[in-house]
Amino acid sequence: MTNKQNFLQGMKNGIPICLGYFAVSFAFGIQAADINLSPFQAGLLSLLNVTSAGQFAGLAVIASAGSYIEMAILQAIVNLRYLLMSAALSQKLTPETPTFHRLGIAYGVTDEIFGISVMRKGALSPYFSYGATLVSVFGWVSGTVLGASAGAILPQRLISALGIALYGMFIAIIIPPARESRPVLITVVAGMVAATIFTYAPVLRALSGGMRIIIVTVLVAGAAAYIWPVEN
Repeated sequence: MTNKQNFLQGMKNGIPICLGYFAVSFAFGIQAADINLSPFQAGLLSLLNVTSAGQFAGLAVIASAGSYIEMAILQAIVNLRYLLMSAALSQKLTPETPTFHRLGIAYGVTDEIFGISVMRKGALSPYFSYGATLVSVFGWVSGTVLGASAGAILPQRLISALGIALYGMFIAIIIPPARESRPVLITVVAGMVAATIFTYAPVLRALSGGMRIIIVTVLVAGAAAYIWPVEN
């Protein structure tokens, strides 16, 4: 495929992510308005971060007038999983991929974009990532700005209902490969079971959400890689 074809394919695959991001970021925008952030400030925050869990956690620090050190530590823990995702995606890039392309891809490494990127057959084209990132970030930023502008007009129940779209998108990403591959199916189920245990177990639930995700990812993915190794 040409660079243009990869870019257009990335944009096409990014449309469902854009819609899911719009719903979630709309809720984020409303919460940002609650702590007196302007639509511009909220939109700029989303443009520069592109991380739902990190941004929602960051609002709590801003609202409580927390320190920069507290914010830095919180973001490092919540977003540390992106380090694992970036390491995995780097294995799908050709050795000749220049640094500026790698940096461009890194900007758009989110759970959802990682999902559609890692499932691509063969080497990952930077232009596919650019297309998916462009559409997805548009949904994330525009939803934030509109949410911040709307303020508290919409009821909380409606905002919560809009957030379901993001989980539906996750299911749409994992079901096709799980149906085709037994190891993928077992890995997905194992990840769900492990995440449930870490969420409700007395000691483990005390860990932060980001730390739980990191531990579950390393344990489940490491076990799957050991049991079902993929040859180059």
